[in-house]
Amino acid sequence: MCCLLTVMTFLGPRAAVLIWWLVDWSFWQKAYETAFWPIIGIIFAPWTTLFYMIAFRSGLGIAGGWDYLLIVIGVLLDLFNYFGGGWKNRKRVPGYAK
Repeated sequence: MCCLLTVMTFLGPRAAVLIWWLVDWSFWQKAYETAFWPIIGIIFAPWTTLFYMIAFRSGLGIAGGWDYLLIVIGVLLDLFNYFGGGWKNRKRVPGYAK
């Protein structure tokens, strides 16, 4: 887990998810039936995929309020990544209201 945190800090969530996927493939097989959803998650929602795998427990799955809170945090981080740049750079557009 310590190496995962270090990779996530320096390279971002996609690299952390890919390394975790390569190192512990059996855990991913328990969480997902096919490889389709993790691949889609890595491409479009890396934070959500990472937080889902942190919240997932072998045998139990997602069971509890804290697990859902982690997933919501991942969704919010993905949304902030997609829409935060537009908010920050809105002054670059000529004629855009403040």
